[in-house]
Amino acid sequence: MTDKESRSLAPGMRLDELLSELQTRLSAVLATRDRVHALLEAVVSVGSDLDLETVLRRIVETATTLVDASYGALGVVGEDRTLMQFVPVGLSEEEIAAIEHWPHGLGLLGLLIKEPQTLRLSRISDHPESYGFPPGHPPMGSFLGVPVRVREEIFGNLYLTEKRGGEEFDEEDEAIVVALATAAGVAIENARLYEETRRRETWLQASAEVTTSLLSGAGPDEVLTLIARQARQMTDADLAQVLLPDEGGKTLRVEIAEGPGADPLQETAFPIEESAAGAVFSRGEPSIYGNLQDLPYPRSPLRASGFGPGLLVPLGAAQAVSGVLVLAKKPGRAPFTQADLRMLAAFAGQAAIALELAEARKDAERLGLLEDRDRIAKDLHDVVIQRLFAVAMTLMSTVRLVERPEASSRLQHAINELDETIRQVRSTIFALQTSGHDAAPGLRAQIVDLVEGARGHLGFMPGLRMEGSLDNQVPAEIAEHLLAVLREALSNIVRHAKATKADVSVEAADERLTLVVRDNGVGLPPDGRRSGLRNLAERAELLGGSFEITAGQAGGTRLRWSIPL
Repeated sequence: MTDKESRSLAPGMRLDELLSELQTRLSAVLATRDRVHALLEAVVSVGSDLDLETVLRRIVETATTLVDASYGALGVVGEDRTLMQFVPVGLSEEEIAAIEHWPHGLGLLGLLIKEPQTLRLSRISDHPESYGFPPGHPPMGSFLGVPVRVREEIFGNLYLTEKRGGEEFDEEDEAIVVALATAAGVAIENARLYEETRRRETWLQASAEVTTSLLSGAGPDEVLTLIARQARQMTDADLAQVLLPDEGGKTLRVEIAEGPGADPLQETAFPIEESAAGAVFSRGEPSIYGNLQDLPYPRSPLRASGFGPGLLVPLGAAQAVSGVLVLAKKPGRAPFTQADLRMLAAFAGQAAIALELAEARKDAERLGLLEDRDRIAKDLHDVVIQRLFAVAMTLMSTVRLVERPEASSRLQHAINELDETIRQVRSTIFALQTSGHDAAPGLRAQIVDLVEGARGHLGFMPGLRMEGSLDNQVPAEIAEHLLAVLREALSNIVRHAKATKADVSVEAADERLTLVVRDNGVGLPPDGRRSGLRNLAERAELLGGSFEITAGQAGGTRLRWSIPL
């Protein structure tokens, strides 16, 4: 080729090179433009939702798409500088189920927590801080980690692994993820502010409903059910329980259970000394658990129930805890936060108020009942008895003026009936002046139980008359002796008397307690065993009283047992 021909070809070759270089740069610009557009669309997409869990998942999905990563995750850092929440993307349900446990924030992930700065690796295993993967975890090579900050505070870290095609993450990938992490911080802050506002609104609404329920006079079970339901909704929990101590004070029983699958837990008992709920009840301090399966109490029902995150709040102040509010979520869900704890602590105070109001309302009702009983007793004593007594006195003065014996006998019978009526009214007055229905049964009630209990064995109902302040005037020790004597007397009638009628009279008057039992049976056999009667006599002698058993005027027997008070 001549020099002239060479000189003519040189400009054409340089032009081709320039055009090729220009095309390469244009392609790079177009690719950059496309990635910038994709980044902008990703920023808009990430910030388009206000639900925090949805925002976190969308951040990870967007990051894996932008840098063409096979797997991605967002680890939320807790107050103790460990992974509080882990949001994975790219793993199937089968792969997730095969992993023995989620990362706890050790090794390479722990390094990013301790030193929050961008980290890009060609192979994870080559880094000296690499801790390895838990059993069942798929293998991963290339790695890109970027911290996510919210108001200059570390919220968590964005982890991306296994760039598709076997390539490594480059500086451009790193720049794009750093930009996305900045936008993600803004989106997370907006979602948190929205969630906090929604939580406060829900809390105010729930508090208003509980207050209305309390003021309307609803029962404690109704109020506690409302509190459990509202607490579950406020914290988005899967289970809410209200635990109250049993009468023995050794276990906490499930009084209220709200949530799907809560019915089987209704009969659950929590030992106070060997359960997390018992520890909260004893100390009066709330507790948050990232995973209830890690509880140090093997017998705790919360551990055996299969739930994950848990929040336990005492009902009442530290020195007067009346129960425990339990909230739990399914495994893998976001754990409870300190904001949840503060909100539930205030809300649990209303549950304690509900229990106190219910108890105060019960006391007020009991007091009102006692006041009514006392008023009725005074009316009977001051009005009814006085009028009956006046009528009896009038009739007694009239008896002497009646000449016909039949009329005189009828008047005397009427006077006797009035006397008996006055004694019965007095007995009713004494009964009204005793303690209310919720107290332990008094002597009167126990005598009635004994007499009614003998009805089935006798085949008829014995007559019963009680007079005097038996519940207030008879000491407990003497009452036990009286009941034992009455029990033996009724037993003798059942076994030996063959009676068709029996009467029991108990009277406390003139500083003496007297029991009289009559029957119309066969009477005392002359050669019968007397061991039971000797016991009755010994009881009377022990208490300085007397005992006698004689034949009745119309047959049968008459037992009289009397002791001083």
